[in-house]
Amino acid sequence: MQNEQTIHRSPAGGNGQSAWSKIRKGWQLYLMLALPVLFIIVFSYIPMYGAQIAFKNYVVTKGIWGSEWVGLKHLDRFIHSYDFWRLLRNTLTISFYSLIAGFPFPIILALSLNYVRSVFFKKSVQMITYAPYFISVVVMVGIIFELLDPRKGMVNHVIQGLGFEPVQFMAKAEWFQSIYVWSGVWQMVGFSCIIYLAALAGIDPALHESAVIDGASKVRRMWHVDLPGILPIAIILLIINMGHMLDVGYEKILLMQNSLNMRTSEVIDTYVYKVALNSPGMNYSYSTLIGLFKSVINLSLLIAVNQIARKTRQTSLW
Repeated sequence: MQNEQTIHRSPAGGNGQSAWSKIRKGWQLYLMLALPVLFIIVFSYIPMYGAQIAFKNYVVTKGIWGSEWVGLKHLDRFIHSYDFWRLLRNTLTISFYSLIAGFPFPIILALSLNYVRSVFFKKSVQMITYAPYFISVVVMVGIIFELLDPRKGMVNHVIQGLGFEPVQFMAKAEWFQSIYVWSGVWQMVGFSCIIYLAALAGIDPALHESAVIDGASKVRRMWHVDLPGILPIAIILLIINMGHMLDVGYEKILLMQNSLNMRTSEVIDTYVYKVALNSPGMNYSYSTLIGLFKSVINLSLLIAVNQIARKTRQTSLW
């Protein structure tokens, strides 16, 4: 009986000591892990305490707990506001436009670079395509303005050279979303390509060798070997992007925005910024509710798309 108890106790004690010894042995790695975990706790979880002001008539002097509870009053106000459908339409249009336009280009670039034999040419293309990612938003918008300037912009010089009248792109609401999306594609395509290049590097070379023996061309190898190999990564990124469908951001849009293109440029993020920080009233409760509403919709889309991926037996987040 004593031997049996000893046998049953020894694995638990051994595993406990082994776990702590591993932690002590690799304490540098755990220290590095602690920094991003601390960042998430401080900037993602602790601010959730303040999210309750979305359901209160928040007054700074009264504090969060002292402010009056109003329930879903601000949600009802937002849904029935004049701007609701315009904001939702513009946000979804820009999001879907960005997803459809930007999703295939990193894959195409990665597939193309994967078959380039010249190391110098490959590195040069990578450097040129990566570089725009490191340009700040303010500088990027300045470049856009310079290129599209109706008097001295390069784009309008080309248009005039073809015999047409110059176009005031930033003054036309119908051009705003295309300018925003395609400038974003140009800025992000090289950086997004890195993930797919890493996935392509992990494909078994034996598959390519078998395809070459069977007489498959490069296009066939891309279609039957490379694309199935990077499909799980592409699906994961698609699911993550769907979880940010309403997160268009406000910095770039706000810098590009003017009174002439407001009809198509006003989105939920810029509206929240203006309501919370750029209006005389500074209605924190109302803006917090809009941000919370956006987060709930994003979470719902993320769960829905992930469930669809699971039911179709594709790669999923969980």
